[in-house]
Amino acid sequence: MDIAALLPQFGGLIWTILAFVVALSVIVAIHEYGHYIVGRWSGIDADVFSLGFGPVIFSRVDKRGTKWQFALLPLGGFVKFKGDSNASGGKDDEVMSELSSAEKRRTMNGAPLWARAATVAAGPIFNFALSILIFTGVFMFQGTITDPVKVGELRAVPSQNELQAGDVLLAIDGRDVPPFSEPERFRALLEDLPEQEHLTYTVLRDDEELTVQGPYAYPPVATRIVPRSAADDAGFKRGDIITTVNGAPIYAFDQLREAVEGSGGATLDLTVWRDGGLRDLQLTPRRTDEPQADGGFQTQYRIGIAGGMFFEPATEFQGPWPAFVSGIEQTGRIIEGSLSGLYHIITGAISTCNLSGPIGIAETSGSMASQGTQSFILFIAMLSTAVGLLNLFPIPVLDGGHLVFHAYEAVTGKPPSDRALRVLMGVGLTMLLSLMVFALTNDLFCP
Repeated sequence: MDIAALLPQFGGLIWTILAFVVALSVIVAIHEYGHYIVGRWSGIDADVFSLGFGPVIFSRVDKRGTKWQFALLPLGGFVKFKGDSNASGGKDDEVMSELSSAEKRRTMNGAPLWARAATVAAGPIFNFALSILIFTGVFMFQGTITDPVKVGELRAVPSQNELQAGDVLLAIDGRDVPPFSEPERFRALLEDLPEQEHLTYTVLRDDEELTVQGPYAYPPVATRIVPRSAADDAGFKRGDIITTVNGAPIYAFDQLREAVEGSGGATLDLTVWRDGGLRDLQLTPRRTDEPQADGGFQTQYRIGIAGGMFFEPATEFQGPWPAFVSGIEQTGRIIEGSLSGLYHIITGAISTCNLSGPIGIAETSGSMASQGTQSFILFIAMLSTAVGLLNLFPIPVLDGGHLVFHAYEAVTGKPPSDRALRVLMGVGLTMLLSLMVFALTNDLFCP
């Protein structure tokens, strides 16, 4: 066996595991801290705050008596409140029987209903808040594209390019460039351009109007690689430009899309320009269920490459409030898309392979981390939204299930009986484990 040949694969595995642990630890820490801090504000004491499960590798006790610890298995975490029987909650009858009325008020089970409900809901809410803050920061950092469109950073391209950073686009191939803030008109301009290697650009440079040559405005360049996609598995990198498909030259991203969608799933031979050289790659398009504007899904063949212009458009600073609103909207779109996808999986409209398990999430973590810090941070934001949403499902053992119990108590004036809680928690645990096994099966056997 050639050990040297295994080193890159081993390194990739370590990178994937590390990225997954970092992403999960951040999300779990925020989720559990939400429970902890809102519980503390509500007058509920915490005995233990743990990141990870199993043997404790580090711990300290703060002045409030809470034990903060890191455990060996970094696959989750928990807050054990005063009076809880274990990390999952539940009443410790022996401990509760020895407490005074004032002391019981500082336990989860002895606190008022509003305090318990707020503490439970805080975990998912903090997950959503993390997502919103990350998206807000990214939108502020990226800014908004200027109008009129100005050339920012130029991508490396294999063809002639006379444009320069700072050029203001006035016209392409004799067609006026509309404001980027009018996406339909801008998209119509790109679709109307002839698909050829070079186009004529009219630009404003240093207050002088010039006519220069440049590549097709929207070339077949990989600006983003979808994790676990055909392109990702084939070794595509950001910045790769596809120059031929099955021997035929292409100059526009739409030509690549047409070739992929018309492949019927057959393997494609691609020539890729990367770092000034050409290389041959093969990949097989995969059937993908894509969300549509009407809430439905459409099945298409895809390879997992997102395109873009041959330059990064210049941007201007976006204020905190507009960025914050955009962050809320982005988080809402993720929630809406997740619920729509789950609904269509349940109804059989799309494949159950759209549901990923821990292996799929780990592979996605590594892939996003390899594409850069910003991509990885955005992945954490998306995963945090998904974790918050999952925890709100009305399944016993999840936060949503506990909120259902609290709602029952609010309506009837008394909580469910201990026997009913034990039965429901057992049912909920079975449902959750079944879902995990199902998702893990998808990771192992879905294409």
